[in-house]
Amino acid sequence: MNALRNSKTNTRVRRWLRILIAGLVSIGVAANSAAQSFEHLSELIGKRDALVVADPNGQILFAKNENKKLVPASILKLFTALVALHYLGPEYRFTTEFYLDRKLNLKIKGHGDPLLISEVVAEISRILATKLIKSIKLNNLVLDNSYFSQPLTIPGITSSSEPYDAPNGALCVNFNTVNFKRNESSYVSAEPQTPLLPFAADKIKAAGLNRGRIVFSHENQEVTVYAGKLFQYFLKENKINFDGTLQLGKVNKITDQLILRYVSRYSLKYIINQLLEYSNNFTTNQLLIAAGIKAFGAPGTLNKGVSAALTYAVENLKIQGMTIYEGSGISRKNRVSAAHMITVLNKFAPNHHLMRSEKNEYYKTGTLDGISTRAGYLRTQNSQLYRYVVMVNTPGKSTQPVMKKLLGSF
Repeated sequence: MNALRNSKTNTRVRRWLRILIAGLVSIGVAANSAAQSFEHLSELIGKRDALVVADPNGQILFAKNENKKLVPASILKLFTALVALHYLGPEYRFTTEFYLDRKLNLKIKGHGDPLLISEVVAEISRILATKLIKSIKLNNLVLDNSYFSQPLTIPGITSSSEPYDAPNGALCVNFNTVNFKRNESSYVSAEPQTPLLPFAADKIKAAGLNRGRIVFSHENQEVTVYAGKLFQYFLKENKINFDGTLQLGKVNKITDQLILRYVSRYSLKYIINQLLEYSNNFTTNQLLIAAGIKAFGAPGTLNKGVSAALTYAVENLKIQGMTIYEGSGISRKNRVSAAHMITVLNKFAPNHHLMRSEKNEYYKTGTLDGISTRAGYLRTQNSQLYRYVVMVNTPGKSTQPVMKKLLGSF
């Protein structure tokens, strides 16, 4: 009986082994077939370019120059988004605090909210109107931007009037820009929710532009002053007036009375969705600096943000050798490899729906002069997500020919 049982057991074991071996062979054949199907892409990847394609499990199907460190441009935003999610959490919400001191000065302390836009400033002003006695005139409006160190210089950001060059700060409104146009006799706001304040109109006139966006800088504290003037405007709309002036200063949490701690209506996941949709450099670096504060404490600095990001890369993603100068990808000094970015995509996969999508693709593009990059996911009919990274650092070339052939493979 024992011999019979052992014989049957051995037969079952041999059958299982045959099935297992056949399965492994099948997987190997499939992997080889997949790799061969991408070989036609190789000729499009030059010495200064890279391409990696991986399956839904992160298994590399095709790679060329995958370890070459290249300029990532805006696909770096995917990595910075992961850093923010790690340190702050997906439901994190920025705050802005409002204090009243003994001399009836209203103080605003910013904490880096990147979506402090006109609609939000108007909402906060209505809330403040319910907490202040309207018959009492306030003295000064004091602006506290000390949560981020100043001056805050981002490598790659210039003094142009382009929105992608908007500077960062602890107390900023409307991404530090104003959208305007010119009618027959004067300048007007191009956005109905945002008034064209004299402070902005004077800057527009000096620039001699007819339409577009004007960007505020850190020069003469323009960024913070504009935030204060926008608050003044909406507070006045709600019958709150000031006898004094607009000033820069600091909150004294011992003597000043906190009257409102405004919590943003926007979660971090929503902010990431918006920054990926519009490739917003300002918002991305606001998140990087906020992550640095979470890791190393206030005040926020770019160095703290970069240190937090690199620590996350090493400890959580097991990535060595990334060179990061800021988080948005605008700096040409940033260097990462396609292999690094595949690891980022593997981690970011649960949040792929936050990315821009078209047909069966979720993607992020990056563009600088002479640089063209693209990274994302290709969804199959059974909803599996293949990953890809294309980094073209050869001037005059783009990712389009590669993507055309890659998309044709799915």
